[in-house]
Amino acid sequence: MKTIKILTATLILISLTMFVNSISFAAHPLITDDAGTQGKGKMQLEINSEFGYDKERDDDVTTKETGVEVAAIVSYGINDNIDVVLGLPYQWAKTKEDGETVSDEDGIADMSLEVKWRLYESDGLSFALKPGLTFPTGDEEKGLGNGRASYGITFITTKEIEPWAFHLNLAYSHNEYKLEEDKDANRKDIWHVSLASQVEVAEKLSFVANIGVKKNADKASNTHPAFILGGLIYSLSENVDIDFGCKAGLNKPETDYSILAGINFRF
Repeated sequence: MKTIKILTATLILISLTMFVNSISFAAHPLITDDAGTQGKGKMQLEINSEFGYDKERDDDVTTKETGVEVAAIVSYGINDNIDVVLGLPYQWAKTKEDGETVSDEDGIADMSLEVKWRLYESDGLSFALKPGLTFPTGDEEKGLGNGRASYGITFITTKEIEPWAFHLNLAYSHNEYKLEEDKDANRKDIWHVSLASQVEVAEKLSFVANIGVKKNADKASNTHPAFILGGLIYSLSENVDIDFGCKAGLNKPETDYSILAGINFRF
């Protein structure tokens, strides 16, 4: 039943894109990446933010979690087909149980380093690989990082079919943990699947849609978090975009809702 709901939501998102007539590459607030690269010698700076809220009730205890992340992501084209991508996030996280604060932490989270290689492009179809590493720059005692270096890889497909474009991500990550309690509570090997579309609905204004699911890292649950997202991107100029999006959980393990916003500079 949950799979049917996810597939239905995907068809709704695809249908929304059929009424517009322009194609562009995926970007924040999308979770799904596109196969495009910056080009040799070109750079992109993204400043992205996300506010998340989740409420659960278990054993007559109501738990509310709020979190904010602000991340700076720099992409640089070392040639026309290969980008190096560096990301540094800062996080705030607060947990309340029956109205009482039990955790309130903030700080730098784990930094990421990725390489995106566009390995094929023809007739509107592109494939890319994006391997990456995360480094233990966050404080694992505060829940801001793993405490160990981890790695992953994403296979990216972009297909342009007028009047729309689709982006598919198939990802795998392997997480290592320093703290014994994290090792006991979390799965190390995580997969992720997501689909996105982006179209221009007016001059300088694009609509984006996204849906995805990933393996639950919590060993205590076999229900995999799934989300749906919609948003807008507005081009202030040729090299500056601003964006806004809303992400909602499709099942209990996913965060109830998130608000995303960002600004993107290209040089």
